[in-house]
Amino acid sequence: QVQLVESGGGLVQPGGSLRLSCAASGIIFSINAMGWYRQAPGNQRELVAVITSVGSTNYADSVKGRFTISRDNAKNTVYLQMNSLKPEDTAVYYCNMAVETFTRNLEVWGQGTPVTVSA
Repeated sequence: QVQLVESGGGLVQPGGSLRLSCAASGIIFSINAMGWYRQAPGNQRELVAVITSVGSTNYADSVKGRFTISRDNAKNTVYLQMNSLKPEDTAVYYCNMAVETFTRNLEVWGQGTPVTVSA
């Protein structure tokens, strides 16, 4: 069984920064794409950023130039550096990984970490 554990969310003032982390644990052969999604109250979950196994990245237009996704393959961990935060970035942030075990492929979600941007 593979689990994702997120950390780093919290309350921050507009213009501030936060760094989210998400670590995978379990019996893992490899991890392909890693991504961050978010869901604000009353809204659908949306893609924030994704990074492939070779380091290619893609971002939602709303976060380009402010957020940076990165990964540490040795630690099975993905990060999201969030700068110049705005109130509209307030949401629960979820990590997602495409994991290969020795027997099957899995899509795994983290439990979510809340981010609140408010003065």
